Amino acid sequence: MRELNLFIKRIIDILGSLIGMIILLPLFVIIAILIKLTSEGPVFFRQERLGKDGKVFKILKFRTMVVNAEKIGDGLKVKSENDSRITKIGRFLRATSLDELPQLWNVFIGQMSLVGPRPPATYFPYDGYENYPDWTKKRFLMRPGMTGLAQVTVRNSVSWDERIIIDNKYIDSFNIWLDIKILFFTIFKVIKTENIYMEADKNT
Repeated sequence: MRELNLFIKRIIDILGSLIGMIILLPLFVIIAILIKLTSEGPVFFRQERLGKDGKVFKILKFRTMVVNAEKIGDGLKVKSENDSRITKIGRFLRATSLDELPQLWNVFIGQMSLVGPRPPATYFPYDGYENYPDWTKKRFLMRPGMTGLAQVTVRNSVSWDERIIIDNKYIDSFNIWLDIKILFFTIFKVIKTENIYMEADKNT
């Protein structure tokens, strides 16, 4: 039954990401133009993340901060929307989670899923997959998601280890209906825009 659910999940990922990219293409173009008009640098932000089985891939997002922001000021930490490294349009994109939409491409090509544990940076919260404690590696058994159980429950209001516990619960209880529920809850969370920032960490 789990294998069937995983097969259906991949079909939903392919169709959902393809339809999403087609429908949202005009919005993508508008956002790209606004980014270029309001700040110097590329439209997209690419960063190496850990995916399924700890394999490294490059996640795709709309750029919301100045170029090389992770090497300026607080580095990976983004404590509030008032961070001076965030661009004008970037503040809006982050608040609405529109900066995450390019990840539909990551989903389409099989690096990510619509639902799953969020992919961490290769060097945070642990430096490399091999340095993750054994109990945390369960979260890497499935493709990382654009949204997930942790995102619709605690988002960024708790530490990474606490989020990993929730990610592991998702892996254990995964089924298609759970994914559908998470997708619907995600819409409500985006509208409420709560727990976007936290003192401890927030990947750029």
